[in-house]
Amino acid sequence: MKVLGISCSPRPSGNTQVLLEEALEGARSEGAEAEYFSLAGKDIKPCDACGSCHKTGKCHITDDMTEVYEKMAEADGIIFGTPIYFYGMSAQLKALIDRTFAPLGKGKSFTNKVGGVIVVAGSVGIIDALKDLYFYFAIKRMVAGNWVGAYANGKGDVKNMAGAMKAAHELGREMVQIAKTGFKYPRGFQRSHFAYGTHTH
Repeated sequence: MKVLGISCSPRPSGNTQVLLEEALEGARSEGAEAEYFSLAGKDIKPCDACGSCHKTGKCHITDDMTEVYEKMAEADGIIFGTPIYFYGMSAQLKALIDRTFAPLGKGKSFTNKVGGVIVVAGSVGIIDALKDLYFYFAIKRMVAGNWVGAYANGKGDVKNMAGAMKAAHELGREMVQIAKTGFKYPRGFQRSHFAYGTHTH
């Protein structure tokens, strides 16, 4: 059992990292292997919408996303952590999400992995990030776990927020317990990245 915490903040050792690491401690307390991974300083290029990944089974772009694909493929649960910038998720997280249009690898997918969310904002924007991430979980057929939202401005402020720290710890524990249920989506009902609306016949 492995839980991966991905910090999508460009700033290391900030509030997002603090809460993610606390969540991973919660996962460890339930007997899981837990790993923290930061996108800070990583080269994650944007998706160029070439579509070749669905023919070859992998993204053609060579950058640090290759390592991220491997770590995501190995994990039973993934906690995405992001600060709020301009009322939405960080650019690092959006780039990661777009790049996961490509498969994780041959025979690998996000289906049945547990997803959790940690969001840190100075004011508004938490709901927008949560909306986007939980819809992402639905499209990827992931099992949605809980979320933690914190309002903090100064670096490390969440360390003094007992409620937020406790919630993060409990999120990690819940991720493991959900994964242990062994939930499986039924086969034959694949979901698509593409919308279905009035243009559909």
